Parts: sequence; C-alpha cells; structure tokens
Amino acid sequence: MRTESKDRLEQVLGTRILSWQAVSGGDIARAYLLETAEDRLFCKFMSGNAGLSMLRAEKAGLDHIRTTGTVKAPKVFFCQELVDEACLGMEFIASKSPSADEMRLLGEQLACMHQNTDSAFGYTSDNYIGSLPQSNKQHSSWLSFYVNERLMPQFKLALSRNRLQHAEVPEVSELMEKLRPYLQREQPGLLHGDLWSGNYLISSAGEPYLIDPAVYFGDPAVDLAMSRLFGGFGPEFYEGYASQGTVFPNEHERTDIYQLYYLLVHLNLFGRSYYVSVKNILRKYFPS
Repeated sequence: MRTESKDRLEQVLGTRILSWQAVSGGDIARAYLLETAEDRLFCKFMSGNAGLSMLRAEKAGLDHIRTTGTVKAPKVFFCQELVDEACLGMEFIASKSPSADEMRLLGEQLACMHQNTDSAFGYTSDNYIGSLPQSNKQHSSWLSFYVNERLMPQFKLALSRNRLQHAEVPEVSELMEKLRPYLQREQPGLLHGDLWSGNYLISSAGEPYLIDPAVYFGDPAVDLAMSRLFGGFGPEFYEGYASQGTVFPNEHERTDIYQLYYLLVHLNLFGRSYYVSVKNILRKYFPS
C-alpha cells in the first residue's frame, strides 16, 4: 500500500493502521486487509479516471442488498478519494468453504432478495459489469430494457473491437421480435447482477454474503443464468432457491439468452476465446 494512501486513510479512520497485507480482491482492484487497534477492514484500491465511480457503484449495491434484510452484504465504512487513487473500506468477513446446508441457505436468501421490487426495470444510477460501464436507464418493459441496455451496448462494443462482424449482430427490431416470447416479465426483482462463484462467500460463522454486485431491477432468472455459466454453486443452492416457490417459464431459453449478455461481456473484456460460445447462442435464436 502506498505511503500517501496509508497516511490519508489514517486521517479518514481517525486511528493508526497497525498492519496491512495484500489479499485477493478481484481482477481490477488491489485489495488489502488492514488492522487497527479497534478493527479489521477489507479495503479495495482503484486508480484511473473511473476508479472512484466504480467503487461508489459497488458501495451503492452493497448498501442496497444489505438493507433488504434478506442476504447479507459487507458493511461499508467509507468510499474515499485519496491522493491518486480511490479506496472502498468495508468490514472484513473471514470466510470458509461452504457446506451443502449453507449453499441451500444462500439460495433461499437470494430468492427472498429477488422479491424486492420496483416500478421499473433498471436502476436509479448506472454501474459497471467488471470494468465495463453498465447502463441502467429505466424502462417499463423488461424486453426493451434487456435489448437496449444490456445486449446492444455489448454488441456495439464487440463491433468496435472487431470481435464480431456486422453480419453477425441482429438489429434491434430482430432482437425484440425473436426474444419477445421468452422475456415476458411483469414485475422487476432486485438482482445481484454478476452472480458468479467469486461473488459470494460463506463466513466462518456459516452466514452467506454477496459481494461485488452490479445491482439493478430485472428478471431474477438473470442471476440464476449467470450462476450456471461457470459453475461453483451446486444443486443445494438451486434447491434452496426453488423452495421459495419461484417458477420461471421458458427457463432453458432464458438461461441461454441471459448468458449471452455475460458471454458478450467476456468477449469484450478477454477476447476471442468466448467467440464460439457467443456465436452458438446467436445461431440458435437468430439463424441467418
């Protein structure tokens, strides 16, 4: 940790930092476990023009999840611009490998979180998916939101980075027509928005926590689709979710369609290794 950042953080905390050590904190941030005489804090540091904006968006998501009283999220103590970087400080959650019962509980609690609703699809502010901006402009229609605020921005970015060709990208009108039978959703639910296995943890006390959110109000099947994309959840998680009575019509098709967004994100972030997965879904739902 930089000396200037340490000095500034001590001013923010009003106490001396006794020790710090680098810990895992994601692909786009540096993370440290800080210890003071009173507490242990998990701190994420980001530089660059978007650093503070990204950490503020993360704070907003964690705060929103925590206030639902359904599934836990770390308490955020501060989000601070330092000398030449920004820092997000939150409670440190000691974690452990999950048991089957703890994964079942995570599924139950996620289903309860999804029951928090709003009058529109989207969110009151934009945020990020990984390091990419994520538009949350509100729509009255889930289909319109998903096409215009999720798929089209990623298609346009893929075109600009030469990772897709124009002939491979459906027009908005085709997206709306072909996806309409599958994306009928009447009530928005609060989503984590980036629910892969690296974005939850089980505390040493056996309590599930969600971390690194990209929240908005949408179809809860989005979170389940992302959870299935790279694995790491197990059958007990889905059993717990289903125990709350939520049923998704056309769930297989929705999983494909929602995974398309995340695969496009990975295509844009990490390159052509994700091209075949994207292309397979496009061929299935938008045959030329």
